[in-house]
Amino acid sequence: MGITLNNVKKSFGPIDVIHDVSMEIPTGDFAVFVGPSGCGKSTLLRMIAGLEDTTGGTISIEGRDVTHVEPARREVAMVFQSYALYPHLTVFENMAFSLRLKKTPKARINDMVQEAARILHLEDHLKKRPSELSGGQRQRVAIGRAIVRQPKVFLFDEPLSNLDAELRVQMRLELARLHKQIGATMIYVTHDQVEAMTLADRIFVLKSGVVQQAGRPLELYDDPDNQFVGGFIGSPAMNFLAGRALGQQDGLLRIGLDAIGQELTARVTTEVAAGTGIRIGLRPEHLQPVDGGIPATVEMEEDLGGVSYLHARLSDGRPIVVEMRGRRNSLDGKAIAVGAAPEDVLVFAENGRRLR
Repeated sequence: MGITLNNVKKSFGPIDVIHDVSMEIPTGDFAVFVGPSGCGKSTLLRMIAGLEDTTGGTISIEGRDVTHVEPARREVAMVFQSYALYPHLTVFENMAFSLRLKKTPKARINDMVQEAARILHLEDHLKKRPSELSGGQRQRVAIGRAIVRQPKVFLFDEPLSNLDAELRVQMRLELARLHKQIGATMIYVTHDQVEAMTLADRIFVLKSGVVQQAGRPLELYDDPDNQFVGGFIGSPAMNFLAGRALGQQDGLLRIGLDAIGQELTARVTTEVAAGTGIRIGLRPEHLQPVDGGIPATVEMEEDLGGVSYLHARLSDGRPIVVEMRGRRNSLDGKAIAVGAAPEDVLVFAENGRRLR
């Protein structure tokens, strides 16, 4: 059954921050809420945890309505951005703290903490205090403290934000491994779409308290419902250009890019009247050098070895990013011409809705 939200709303006074959100997260799924700062993802997580009251709608966990149930009785465990460890307690004592409050027998506490330590590779650190641990180890202790509670749902609120880049990659892998190992339902909040793409079974993209699209990571990447999702999912971000429909035949739409005097063709089955204003989306990896393509001048080149990102500018001054692989000669400061296959050109209406 997992977690079900039906028409959930949240208001702070006259300000609505969550608007009629409905979703289903199957038992055992790793779901990620992603979106820009202020989109409501952390508020939504806190509502599931019971740390924020709902203004409307219902929340169910494993078929049980928990909308008005206090947090301690929801059978969820939350891991925050800050580790919130007790500095005077050892790793073992930090992980055992909630069990001791529940007066769990000592032998049972020892077994549960040892098992969590084994899963998280903390066996050699149980007698240490938090000050003796690295940031990644501290975060694992916080996760271990959640594991020993044996919750039905794990809730993670941007848990890797305080870690450096290398540790974030390591902890992402450990969280993915942990999910496979214990098979629990997990919900993870982040503004980092790379974390979302690499961790999630299902991603929920939020904007201004509304779920814009939900689906498997590659579904959102390959087939976004609107311009916001297309631009948010993917790194480097999708390029957008303004254009107008010129004509349509056999599922192919001719598009005029008047600002730069160029044309593109996109595969679109939706009928689009000639003259209609549209926007096209082009992912950097889909742009390739072609004769007679869109002209641009490379202003800066990021050469990462196996891949290079060309930051170029079109004739109308608009920036565009092109991904190149396996190339060693520099194009910095040079003129290029690029194009894309019709199936790789995404078309959006002026209101942002995808035209398929």
